[in-house]
Amino acid sequence: MPLSEHEQRMLEQMERALYAEDPKFATALEGSGLRTYTRRRVYQAVAGFLVGIALLMAGMVAKQVWLSVVGFLVMLGCAVLAVTGWRKAPKPGEQAAGAGGQPAGRRQGRQRRSMMDRIEQRWQKRRDEQGGH
Repeated sequence: MPLSEHEQRMLEQMERALYAEDPKFATALEGSGLRTYTRRRVYQAVAGFLVGIALLMAGMVAKQVWLSVVGFLVMLGCAVLAVTGWRKAPKPGEQAAGAGGQPAGRRQGRQRRSMMDRIEQRWQKRRDEQGGH
């Protein structure tokens, strides 16, 4: 849910006050946002993927099928984590430009909504066609 204009102004005012009062603390808080968390999660998933490859190969060399299966499952799980983490990571500048990024966010919301409307209309049309026969 997007913030109202008044809430955005209040947030910007609080950010400016924080920077003015303690710039070192404010800069430290910037790096601990969602973007840093998701980037770290993607790196961990990539490392886990490599561990999965190692387990898969070790299972093949030792002729232990169960170890290879575990390695494959680790690889699969880490690949899913990396992809979902990468998609959820905000783009550079998205977090910093909260007020400036709103029109683009609204536009995407409209596109998604119109796409969902089209899907719902198609679904309704199919249901009506099947119900009529």
